[in-house]
Amino acid sequence: MFGFYDSYFLFFGLHITYYGFIIALAMALAVFVACKNAKFRGLKTDDLIICACYVLPLAIIGARIYYVIFSDHNYTFGEIFRIWDGGMAILGGVIGGAIGVMLYCLIHKKNFLDVGDIAAPSLILGQAIGRIGCYFAACCYGVEVTDPSLMWFPLSTQIDGVWHLSTFFYECIWNLLGFVVLMLLLRKSGVKQRGTIMSLYLIIYGAGRAWIEALRGDSLYIGSIKVSQFLSIIMIIIGIAVLVSVYLLTKKGKIKSLKQMMFAEFVASQDVLAKENKEKKKKEREEKKKLREEKKKSKAKDISQTENTTKIDNKEDNSLNSDKK
Repeated sequence: MFGFYDSYFLFFGLHITYYGFIIALAMALAVFVACKNAKFRGLKTDDLIICACYVLPLAIIGARIYYVIFSDHNYTFGEIFRIWDGGMAILGGVIGGAIGVMLYCLIHKKNFLDVGDIAAPSLILGQAIGRIGCYFAACCYGVEVTDPSLMWFPLSTQIDGVWHLSTFFYECIWNLLGFVVLMLLLRKSGVKQRGTIMSLYLIIYGAGRAWIEALRGDSLYIGSIKVSQFLSIIMIIIGIAVLVSVYLLTKKGKIKSLKQMMFAEFVASQDVLAKENKEKKKKEREEKKKLREEKKKSKAKDISQTENTTKIDNKEDNSLNSDKK
């Protein structure tokens, strides 16, 4: 029934890779933690489970597309779908997952920052656990190590008999520390402003990934630029911008201005606008109907007056004819 090998184990005859199993475990734990944290932003467990139905599939698709686009391998159409052969990129998963959160918030009219605050600790926890899978998949390693004094785990690890920096281990530890920080802040009574936790995630993860990516030996490139390092810097900039915006708007008492930028409020405002337009059109139709009725009454009145005038004229003509006789 069971059999354990270098990169996979057998379960009732099925070949299950450690990497895939660990990624699945990371997703499950991430959803579990998010459900437990839902109450800290006024959400329910059901909200997060439904959100996960949007996020997880799109995260997998995003991770695969990201890798296929920036990999130096020329994939055939059929190979693109063979995710079991390897080839996933976590930042692509983050992008796909973010799109999933946006869709969820638009459809179910939830606030993007609230959901983002709850998702952030779960996301960085999932990333930490996922990096453990990189050890079994022999991926996401650093540059080659030539100094014998540095050839020891966890500083370095052997990939195909060659020592490399254990960058997957560095990121795992960094993300675990980030998870602890975000969880403490989320549960701290003084940190209630929406968007804060999500912003700090972007800064913490972005900073760690930008530094660690510089040590990577198997990075994805666009030209001479490491794509993940570039995107990590973008994440830091976005995180700082949102954090500063939240702080300034809160301090000035204009947080509603920021809330109006969020999906739930945007959808609500669009509903109000649509309702106002509907009422306006209804009023215009009623006015047109009233105008038509007034014109109809006026026309009927004119016809009635014309008929009365005709009758009077005919009566007068008959009277004259009678006098002549």
